[in-house]
Amino acid sequence: QVLLVESGGGLVQPGGSLRLSCAASRITFSIYGVAWYRQAPGKQRELVADMTIGGSTIYADSVKGRFIISRDNAKRVVYLQMNSLKPEDTAVYYCYAYRSPSAYWGQGTQVTVSS
Repeated sequence: QVLLVESGGGLVQPGGSLRLSCAASRITFSIYGVAWYRQAPGKQRELVADMTIGGSTIYADSVKGRFIISRDNAKRVVYLQMNSLKPEDTAVYYCYAYRSPSAYWGQGTQVTVSS
């Protein structure tokens, strides 16, 4: 069974930074696209950042210039570096790995941006 485990969430003040990690197991990680989604209370889950197996990236407009997605295929880890955090970034962040027709989700990690 494929396992994605996120870590690195927590409470941070506005303007601060956090780095999320997602460790994958039981998966040939390098052949999967990876992404980070988030879901705030009362809102739908939304795409934050995506990275293809070739390294191409896309970002939600709301995080462009502040967040960076990266991956280490040797370690089977995907990262999300989050800078200049805002209260509206508060959400549960989910890791996602996909290769048609398969797709897998992590369990999520809470990020709270508050003073």
